[in-house]
Amino acid sequence: MTRSIVLLSGGLDSATALAVALARGDECHTLALDYGQRHRAELAAARRLSKALGSSGHRELRVDLGGLGGSALTDTRIEVPERGGEGIPVTYVPARNTVFLSLALACAEVLGARRIVIGVNAVDYSGYPDCRPEFIAAFEQLARLATKAGVEGGELTIDAPLIAMTKAQIILRGIELGVDYALTVSCYRADEQGRACGHCDSCRLRREGFAAAGVADPTRYGV
Repeated sequence: MTRSIVLLSGGLDSATALAVALARGDECHTLALDYGQRHRAELAAARRLSKALGSSGHRELRVDLGGLGGSALTDTRIEVPERGGEGIPVTYVPARNTVFLSLALACAEVLGARRIVIGVNAVDYSGYPDCRPEFIAAFEQLARLATKAGVEGGELTIDAPLIAMTKAQIILRGIELGVDYALTVSCYRADEQGRACGHCDSCRLRREGFAAAGVADPTRYGV
C-alpha cells in the first residue's frame, strides 16, 4: 500500500483526485490549506469530504498568501470577474500550487509518504500556469533533489490523475467512485454556507461540466 498526501481544497477536482487515489488502494492523508482565500467555505468542505470518502487523516495548515495580495481570491479590493478573460486571469494566486506542493512535500517526509496527489487539470480550467503538466514534472524533479527521501533513494512522485481529463470526464469518474458532489464547494464567491454564485469562472466550468456529462448539477446556488 502506497501512503499518499492528497491536497484537498474541498472542490470538485480535488475530491475526485482523492477518490481515485483511494480506489487504487492508497493510504490517503489529506491536506487543506487556509491561505487567506475569500471562499473559506471550501475548508469546511474539505473536512467533510476527507471524512466521507474515508481518508486516514486530515490536516489543515495556515499560510498567509492573502498578505501578499495580487489575486482576486485573496484581496477583497480586487473584484472576482464573471469570466476569466484573456491571458492569465486575476483569480490566479501567485505561486499557490508551488507553495501547496512544497507543504505537501514536507508533510510527505514527516509521514513517510511516497506520493503526493493534486487535482490540477489542464483541459477545462482557467489557464493558470501552475496547472500544466510541465509544472508537475518540474516539481517532481525538485522533490527528488531537495528531500531526504529523494537523496536516500526513496521514490517520490507527484500524481495529477485528472490533468488530461475534461470536466465532464472528471465528474463521471467521480460518480463512478461514489463522490457526492453536493459536499463540494468550487465557487470563488461562495458564502459561509457554501452556496455558489453561479457566475464566476469556476462556477461556469463546473456547470458546463455537469451539463456535458448529462448529470444533474447538485450545486447549491444562492449567493
